[in-house]
Amino acid sequence: MTRFHTADPTGPTSTTGPSRRRFLLGAAGTGLATTSLAACGSGDSGSSGGGSEIVFMNQSRGQAATLKALAKQYTKQTGVKIKIDDAGPTDFLAKLQSSSQSRNMPDIYSAVDGHSMAPYYKAGWAMDLTDRMKGSWGDSFRPATLKTTTFGADNPQGVKPGIYSAHWETPALGVFVNAAMYEAAGLEPDRSPATMSEFIDQMRKIKKSGKGPFWFATSLSNQLVQSYASNYMSDEELNATFVGKNSWKSEGWRKTLQLVVDLRDAGVIANGSIPSGTTDNPTVEKAFFNTQGVAAIFDGTSVVGVARATAPDFTDFRSFPLPKADDGTRTPRLVGGAAKGAAVNPRSKNAAKALKFLHWLTAADQQQVWADGVPLIPSAHAVPNKNIPKQLTGIAAKISDVQLVQNQILEQVNTALQKGTQALVLKERTVDQVLGDLDAAQKSA
Repeated sequence: MTRFHTADPTGPTSTTGPSRRRFLLGAAGTGLATTSLAACGSGDSGSSGGGSEIVFMNQSRGQAATLKALAKQYTKQTGVKIKIDDAGPTDFLAKLQSSSQSRNMPDIYSAVDGHSMAPYYKAGWAMDLTDRMKGSWGDSFRPATLKTTTFGADNPQGVKPGIYSAHWETPALGVFVNAAMYEAAGLEPDRSPATMSEFIDQMRKIKKSGKGPFWFATSLSNQLVQSYASNYMSDEELNATFVGKNSWKSEGWRKTLQLVVDLRDAGVIANGSIPSGTTDNPTVEKAFFNTQGVAAIFDGTSVVGVARATAPDFTDFRSFPLPKADDGTRTPRLVGGAAKGAAVNPRSKNAAKALKFLHWLTAADQQQVWADGVPLIPSAHAVPNKNIPKQLTGIAAKISDVQLVQNQILEQVNTALQKGTQALVLKERTVDQVLGDLDAAQKSA
């Protein structure tokens, strides 16, 4: 499955593994052990709630205020008390793992990317919502949301086929630019570059103006690469690579990784390197929103919520999809599909109540509140896009062009891809060597 995973304070922050979605796509760097989770989840389970109130372990910082406001509204309407446990993006996965091992899981918890969630789903810590999504609840979502949150029969994570989370956000990843810096360099921030070569030329002008040009985190490099790969491959071809049917040593992937080399050789990667570690994307976002040291970053739509939470006075930025390849043979598609959402602990005594709360959180009326309060692009059909803030309109205009890839890149391949991207930026590996590393990682799975 393709899961959006934004690597920002509203999204996962584990970066030593595949990615944080992001909406999109594999943060496994916290060392989640499938076997240990399965072992600790083999019997009956209590929950950290256990009583009359529902406990929601929240990963998102940018959406925390809206979640708490909605929880208060739900309590007022139903009398059911909701306790929000704000674990935060840095500590969420470690705390969730600790809770599973101590058999003290919350009643409901944030669902991030497929790689990070797979161990919990396999261990029985998430309710299978497949049958419930066959009715009006499932019909209320955009097709891409259900498609990208469904584990197919051949998913590499080994999760039983099904849907284990429900989401109130339709995300995508793209480029965010500082409008004032663009204008100072004689560029138009409201006009998306037609091609990647034009974007690189823009970044050269930004650099000449004395500002940092383009930056992205190691934990999002796999999503940048997957986005660009859609210029050369269909969703079916991407999926075939991810499940090991097609080789990474194809011309499409070679041209894709050449992007990193082109950005490097043009000198438009800020600082000549990309940050890594558990705070890599927060570092990128701080440089863009707080210190305003870089003019453009690759990030997800949830980053607007981060901006409101961490730099509310800075609103003069825009977005657009990753520019298309000059020699692309296909219409490029965004990486996205589903971002913020939640899973219900079926072993909790409050499971039925938690499910009702999740159903309510994803209803159209509440999604409008999410859209206005965060803001974000909602996953419900019934919520119009007309009120999307200007910072998101560039990406939102192409939100229908989302990749519908059934499976994710394998965890070890994702790790190899992130390391390979770093190595390309630092001139430690060639494109062909990185492709060989990816094939080797795929075969060792």
